[in-house]
Amino acid sequence: MPPERRSRTRSDRGTGARPNRKTGVKPGRTVRAGPGGPPGKAAYSSQRKLRARPRAAAAAIAVAAEEERRLRQRNRLALEEDKPAVERCLEELVFGDVENNEDALLRRLRGPRVPVQGDSGDSEVENEAKGNLPPRKKPVWVDEEDEDEEMVDMANNRFRKDMMKNANEIKLTKDELQKRLKEEFQHAMGGVPAWVENSKRKTSSDDESEEDEDDLLQRTGNFISTSASLPKGVLKMKHCQHANAKRPADARVSSVQFHPCAQVVMVAALDNSVSLFQVDGKTNPKIQSIYLEKFPIFKACFSANGEEVLATSTHSKVLYVYDMLAGRLIPVHQVRGLKEKIVRSFEVSPDGSFLLINGIAGYFHLLSMKTKELISSMKINGRIAASTFSSDSKKVYASSADGEVYVWDVNSRKCLNRFVDEGSLYGLSIATSRNGQYVACGSNCGVVNIYSQDSCLQETNPKPIKAIMNLVTGVSSLAFNPTTEILAIASEKMKEAVRLVHLPSCTVFSNFPVIKKKTISLVHTMDFSPRSGYFALGNEKGKALLYRLHHTQTSEEII
Repeated sequence: MPPERRSRTRSDRGTGARPNRKTGVKPGRTVRAGPGGPPGKAAYSSQRKLRARPRAAAAAIAVAAEEERRLRQRNRLALEEDKPAVERCLEELVFGDVENNEDALLRRLRGPRVPVQGDSGDSEVENEAKGNLPPRKKPVWVDEEDEDEEMVDMANNRFRKDMMKNANEIKLTKDELQKRLKEEFQHAMGGVPAWVENSKRKTSSDDESEEDEDDLLQRTGNFISTSASLPKGVLKMKHCQHANAKRPADARVSSVQFHPCAQVVMVAALDNSVSLFQVDGKTNPKIQSIYLEKFPIFKACFSANGEEVLATSTHSKVLYVYDMLAGRLIPVHQVRGLKEKIVRSFEVSPDGSFLLINGIAGYFHLLSMKTKELISSMKINGRIAASTFSSDSKKVYASSADGEVYVWDVNSRKCLNRFVDEGSLYGLSIATSRNGQYVACGSNCGVVNIYSQDSCLQETNPKPIKAIMNLVTGVSSLAFNPTTEILAIASEKMKEAVRLVHLPSCTVFSNFPVIKKKTISLVHTMDFSPRSGYFALGNEKGKALLYRLHHTQTSEEII
């Protein structure tokens, strides 16, 4: 073998590959040829330098990153030394000790892992049951004043002084005062009101009612039954003991009204008294009497929630408000912006938001029931004879002395409609039904026109559904019962001039009143109980006559 070939063979033993005869380069190696021929040693050395550059750059970057991390750690340690101890303690409570563990801080900020469907991890409830939850941390600080009960002064307050049972009760806690107020209210109401017991029974029977509803929806059948509406013709009723028999008035009864929630009736008279009686139909025991000196009561009325009694006089502009829960009498001497010398007739809205006062020269004023402040004043042509709210408290119906009826919007205080009460020359009274269906207008000639509320809002000349002509003197009182089945009409100018009208037939019940007995006399005020179980009349002899209406089938007649 020639020496040249023998030397090439030795040099190839280390790689195991034979070089190409034309180029002299082993297979699998990439070499860039120089400009003059095949590559030499210089080409191989430049290639090794190019491969070494990325490794050196990566090492330099790693060294720089490590130096930067150490610098940040030194700066953080320096800042931690400068921080106050309270701030470091607060950061440890919130984030924990994360000086040497930044990953732990990131995990805390990301929050706990949210389990997905199919995850076998335990829920929070299971962890709590197993005791796996971490112990709760103690509060950082506790205010000792929060644990002290605030004491209420009893001796130096004229309204709370009457609640003291002995001289040692100079101060009471708020819980004791609330308990004492509850006792006073129950004593004034003659025991626990029935509406409280009803609410408790309703709460306890919620599950049963839901089961009944589910059973009703799961079966079919004929659920239409015979109507339980009040029949016309003869009204079954019974004359009971007078509502104010335990404390008769010495003058004409000016107002009689049933409490909206409790089994109580209020009787106010011109002898300066307002009395509350518990209605049972037998003895009607007296609960409380209020005497207002030199204040003959023109009208008295409960608030919508039944917690207050409002009263006006025949010759004063003062409005008295009696707070039944606190047992105090609040006189409202002057309403800012109200320029009326005498305040007599007023109405309370059914939702308890507004108070409407009838003034002179066609003005009537809208007040806030909560603050007793004037909201706005409205005016009609002529003199206001009577006014009332609609059942939703959004409209006011005002009857004028000229025989016209005005309909006002409460929110915008604009007149929505105006029409002439058919056949009326002088309006005296007006009333609306609870279901928003009827409007009744009484005139000085004894005629009562019953209108549809829709026609009163939409037509300029509405026609009455029926004209009731059973009275021959001016109709001074009108009252719908809560179920809109009876309309009571009365005149204070003639004895026994009271009738009960059946709705919707608009016919008068033939058995009331019994003319031969002459027990009613002159009627000045009347009212129905909240469920039409009772009907009360107030006459000029100081008596509040009470009648039991047997059409009501409930055991608790008026609640």
